[in-house]
Order: sequence, then structure tokens, then C-alpha cells
Amino acid sequence: MSRLLARDDSVLIVVDAQPGFGRVADPLSKMAIDRMAWLVGVAAALDIPVIATEEDAARNGPTEAAIRDRFPDGNPMLPKPVFGLADDPAILAAVKRTGRRTAVLVGMETDVCVAHSAIGLLDRGLRVAVVADATFSPGDMHAHGLRRIADAGATVIHAKGVYYEWIRTLEAARAFEAANPGLSEPPGFSL
Repeated sequence: MSRLLARDDSVLIVVDAQPGFGRVADPLSKMAIDRMAWLVGVAAALDIPVIATEEDAARNGPTEAAIRDRFPDGNPMLPKPVFGLADDPAILAAVKRTGRRTAVLVGMETDVCVAHSAIGLLDRGLRVAVVADATFSPGDMHAHGLRRIADAGATVIHAKGVYYEWIRTLEAARAFEAANPGLSEPPGFSL
């Protein structure tokens, strides 16, 4: 098995990317949301399944508009009444229905819902990659969450890395860029 992420084995999971968890005034929160939205667009263009969860949408709001605007038709946005998505039978069933064995996680908050979700999916035998620059928790909690996730055995990667592992070749990168202007690099990066 390759240690690189394979797009035909990946499912992108957006964990609770809701206004109630983001800090509008925090530039790191804004950058994480922008990168989440970008990865959703990349996944949609590559026919990678996307699942989103929402914790208590009545209180925390719906998934951020920038992400919803790129969300592929027919891909589920599911209520999440637990911290770790693998503990919800409907969400776990949706992940299993994709037939994919690698869960790529983005979302909020890194130290709680993203960490619990990553660990729960690992416990259920999935390979898990968490995108460090497309996840967010305020202050030191982001770094604490990433350490916990890595210590549990998940891969911690960055958005640009996910893109290139899904694309794999120069020929594929050029074809993707031509077909998807604006999606060839994550927000805030200059190649």
C-alpha cells in the first residue's frame, strides 16, 4: 500500500465547518475555511466523495457558505449529535457507503471534533489524514489537537500536499489546471 493518498480511495470529510466554531476576526480561521472550500472544490472536480457534518446547526449555524457553494450535488451534509463522527451510525454508514478506506478530514475544532472523529475512524480500521491548514481551533488548541491526532496514528498533512498526492503527475496537474481554473493551488499559496 502506498503511503501517498490515492484519490480513488479517498473520501473528504468536512467536520463542523460552521460559524459557531470559527472566529471571524481570526485570520487563521478564515484561511482554514478558505482551504476547506478549496479542497471541497478539488474533490468535486476529481469525483472524490465529500461528506459534511454539522453539530447543532440551530446553535452553530449551517456549514460555511464558501464550503456549501462548492459542495457536490448528492453528497451528504449530516447532523452530528456526537463529538466524534464515527460514533454516529448514520454518519459512519455514509462513510462506509463511499467504499473508500482513506478519510481526509478538514474542519473545526481540531482538538475536539476533528480529533475525536480521526481517532474514531482509526479505531474502525480506516486510514485517516487530517489537513493541518484546513482545520482550526483557537489559540494553542489547534497544535494540541494536531499532536493528539498524530500520536493516535493519523497522517497530518497540508492542503497543498493533499492536492499533489491526489493529482500525482505533471500531465494530470496541467490537465486539472486547464479544466479547473482557480483550483490549482490553495488560497494563500503562490507556486
